[in-house]
Amino acid sequence: MESWRKVWREGFAPRLPLAGLQALRDALISDNKSLFQGATTSPPSLTCVADWPVEGACAITYCGWRGLDLETVAAASEFFSRACFDADVAMQEPAACRWFLNWFDDTPREEMRRQLLPEVERTIERHGH
Repeated sequence: MESWRKVWREGFAPRLPLAGLQALRDALISDNKSLFQGATTSPPSLTCVADWPVEGACAITYCGWRGLDLETVAAASEFFSRACFDADVAMQEPAACRWFLNWFDDTPREEMRRQLLPEVERTIERHGH
């Protein structure tokens, strides 16, 4: 199994909110432009815009933003940091989250959507069991 997939399945997926996973699935299907690669949030996670509303996010942050109704850049960035920390702990490897994050950011968008969608659907299905 690819490293990104293992980190998704064992590190991130079990800890993400169901509503967020469903929102991520919908964004992947519709190619929603508010799901984007290369940054955690838009606007970027900077102190000067911490109270600004989130306009877009990476896959992990998207789950918190849309699933937990996190409105501000600061709240979404905090969710992302916690999710990464929890994934690293679950994987018992410092910075294990990077295997997924680098794959997500570096994979061409169509390929990323094609590969991540079934993983998200698998996770949603497992949430119900």
